[in-house]
Amino acid sequence: MEFLSLLDITFFLLAGFGALIGIIFGAIPGMTATMAVAVCLPLTYALGLNHGLALLLGLYVGGISGGMVPAVLLNIPGTPSSITTTFDGYPMAQKGEGEKALRVCVIASLVGGLISAAVLFLFAPLLADFSIKFSYVEKFLIILLALTVIASLSSNMLIGIFSGVIGIWLSLIGDYSISDGGNGKTRLMFDFMEPFLFEGFSLLPVLIGIFGISTILLEAEKGVKSGLTNERVRIGKGVSANFSLSIFKGRLTNLVRSSFIGTFVGMLPGVGGSAASVLAYTQEKNLAKDSSQMGKGAPQGLIASESANNALTGGALIPLLSLGIPGDSTTAVLIGAFTLQGIQVGPLFIPENTETWYVMMTALVFANFVMFFLMFYAIKYIAKVVLVPKHILFPIIVMMCVVGAYAINYGIMFDVWTLLIFGILGYLIQKVGLEVAPLIIGFILGSQAEIYFVKSLESAGTLSIFFTKSPIAGVLWLLILASVMFSLMMSLKSRAKRRQELLG
Repeated sequence: MEFLSLLDITFFLLAGFGALIGIIFGAIPGMTATMAVAVCLPLTYALGLNHGLALLLGLYVGGISGGMVPAVLLNIPGTPSSITTTFDGYPMAQKGEGEKALRVCVIASLVGGLISAAVLFLFAPLLADFSIKFSYVEKFLIILLALTVIASLSSNMLIGIFSGVIGIWLSLIGDYSISDGGNGKTRLMFDFMEPFLFEGFSLLPVLIGIFGISTILLEAEKGVKSGLTNERVRIGKGVSANFSLSIFKGRLTNLVRSSFIGTFVGMLPGVGGSAASVLAYTQEKNLAKDSSQMGKGAPQGLIASESANNALTGGALIPLLSLGIPGDSTTAVLIGAFTLQGIQVGPLFIPENTETWYVMMTALVFANFVMFFLMFYAIKYIAKVVLVPKHILFPIIVMMCVVGAYAINYGIMFDVWTLLIFGILGYLIQKVGLEVAPLIIGFILGSQAEIYFVKSLESAGTLSIFFTKSPIAGVLWLLILASVMFSLMMSLKSRAKRRQELLG
């Protein structure tokens, strides 16, 4: 217990301050947890290892959690892992239940964060040994399972699949790297586009454009049609009285299951928080007794999404500390903190740095509680952002989106053009009847699916590698089949219901 002597008041103040700044970064579209950690990384050299880790872990937890605020209130995911939060959070905000939705998200985030911290503390060495057994085949099947959500999230399965294919096609634009099994040449573009799209479209400008700019264009169009009546999301007085912990009654299984999904996906290097929240959301949609309201303002959708993406924090630290492999982009930046202090992360990190290990666990748990108290009790003030008149709010949001897109890759002007291109694309997609959610899921997961697919074929030379006797692959194939069957059943049920309405 010698590590207790390292936990002074400065340690807790830095962890709390990091959580606060992280929330602010997460709540501003484009300013992610990764950016928050990267910006503050140089400070850790002056602070020392333990105090530096307290600050960085606070930023990590706060940054992931803060993404729920614009996702619920403005339909703009503050972080990529908040995409599925928009599916039910924004519809609830439009019904005047924005504050209620945010409180549900905050509690789910706390539980997800604490469960992942407990799993990290108790099973880090064991889970690291398990995750290292995942070959490219299993990683591809994980992505394929996440892609099956494209069908189940769509009101029309064919339209959803078509939208998803467009997203996958867009994700493949750019250099087909030799390290990914390609020929090193650019593809799916004209020659004059190569200087701008050599590495493809950057994810965050795409997300901000499709969810931010297109939403503003659609809302502005409504304002023009209605004589600029300034329709607003109703928060209203007394809305907080609608919130009760009874919302979680009967949904604890969803909460715990989604937290473990987030932890599990987090420990798979490179898969990311988007896949975690999408998988958790899909499983809730597949397994819930009544999933008809999901996508229309259902609390269980928020519980699945937020508990999974916050559980990612602990899960992503497992391969970092046990194998020296970052679980996501933010933990990749954390490696810099250890490097600055001359510490090597890997299999020997925990036994050789026991005090630092306990300090990290303390900071992670404390940051989760700080995040909870800051957000749960300040929600009523945060929610008032939607009461700002549209003619004031929209220009501010556009400015934040442009600044975020420009800053995310340290000043690349093409990212601003990407923001505008995908903003207009998102607007047109919704006007012609296609669906945004399947498209963006296809865009996020498409390139990863290709890499794992090609690497799997390189290792075996035959498609039979995907049907090996691996028990992990077998379980994943069963989950994929179950998800596809559920999508078909839901599509047939929806078609039968529409036929009945036409006849009746």
